[in-house]
Amino acid sequence: MADIPEKDLTRPREVPFLYLKGFAMGSADVVPGVSGGTMALILGIYSRLIFAIKSVDLETVKQLFTLKWSALFSRIHWMFLISVFLGGVSAIFFFTRVVPLPVLMHTHPEIIYGLFFGLITGSILLLLRAVGDVGWKEAVTVAAGAAIGFRIVTLVPTDTPETSLFVFLSGSLAITAMVLPGISGSFILLILRKYEYILGNIALLGTDRTMEAILVLVPFGLGMVAGIVLFVRLLSWLFKRYHILTLCLLIGFMAGSLYVIWPFQEREYAEIVETQVMPLQDPLVQELLERRDNGRETDVRRPEYWKAGPVINPQAPEAEQEVEVMHVRRRMVGSTPYWPDWFSPSTDQRLEKGGLSLYGGVGTMFLGFLLVGFLGRLAKRRDDGSAPV
Repeated sequence: MADIPEKDLTRPREVPFLYLKGFAMGSADVVPGVSGGTMALILGIYSRLIFAIKSVDLETVKQLFTLKWSALFSRIHWMFLISVFLGGVSAIFFFTRVVPLPVLMHTHPEIIYGLFFGLITGSILLLLRAVGDVGWKEAVTVAAGAAIGFRIVTLVPTDTPETSLFVFLSGSLAITAMVLPGISGSFILLILRKYEYILGNIALLGTDRTMEAILVLVPFGLGMVAGIVLFVRLLSWLFKRYHILTLCLLIGFMAGSLYVIWPFQEREYAEIVETQVMPLQDPLVQELLERRDNGRETDVRRPEYWKAGPVINPQAPEAEQEVEVMHVRRRMVGSTPYWPDWFSPSTDQRLEKGGLSLYGGVGTMFLGFLLVGFLGRLAKRRDDGSAPV
């Protein structure tokens, strides 16, 4: 592989493709267990991403505050970073507001995880081909990366403090994992028992508890900045001096993560239940009761749902009656892969939707594998000069 230049050589005609690649990375970051770094490696922009982030340093900050625009834009990989960043932000918005990917992971896990399993498996083979001849050093490095990746993704969540220092550390480790292929930053937060804590405080922004949330999110954000500044410099140093071995290590990380990405898993969830008493006439209560009366109960497999209990004081006038409402949030805390019943999937109770889950998971797995192969052919044509970037 060619060395990555220190200056940004991004051409304007690359911008739409970089935006789409950033969109793919953002899509992966929405999914707990899948890293945006994995997608960057699959799409062939991982090295460029590392060096682009490295271009933002203390010197660029000084140039920004002293208004030295010409020096700033000649130093920073601004066109690359903006293109990828906008794509990532668009994806996070799209897959949380338009197509709720986190919800589909709970309601159709085999199909969604099957797609990512196919993408990662195909990319591992593609990257091994890019490495070329594999000697004992490369083989040992891949094996070591796989062992480390497997150990990380199979860690059991543990209780941790909520001090500013630990929140800062959590932010540093999470952003480091997001940059590494095969390791999910959200999964690291789950291991540290800070996934729910951080997301809960983000949800408080704009409410009467905004200041409380800011006091938590500021140390977390500073930790992310510190983590990415320090870790990216280490990665860029490794890429310059040990490019092939570093790539082999990252391939190993991806291989180690396949244990939890395998679509057929017996998944264990922890439920966080918040109960509150609400007036019968509240619009949310009326909607929940109407759904229940019409036999349209909320799908309890969703990551978050509301459920109405019985009326607490049925003897009181209707205007004064109250209902107990439960707000349930489900978070996956563990999973064990299994081999499904290929011949009688309808009788396999572990499959969410029987044959649909089995064949849908296999189908999306094959689709992801083919997609990576297609991207690999495009990249080869580009390197041969037979297709535009």
